Amino acid sequence: MKVFIVIVLVAILGVLASAGVFMLKKGRDPATAPHAMARALAWRVGLSVALFLFILLAWSQGWVRPTGIPVSA
Repeated sequence: MKVFIVIVLVAILGVLASAGVFMLKKGRDPATAPHAMARALAWRVGLSVALFLFILLAWSQGWVRPTGIPVSA
């Protein structure tokens, strides 16, 4: 479970980095760069929402449990 979450987080960072690359390449091909950047950012948002919903599903099914921060007395 933890491995899947880490893989999705790395994928989110990868898509965010690719959006940054498309933003920096704007000068080379101004017609396609904004569309590619917007598509990459849409993927990032989609992956983030999907990860959030998956974590909620995993919590409701009992696959993961919140442990919280231990409080010392």
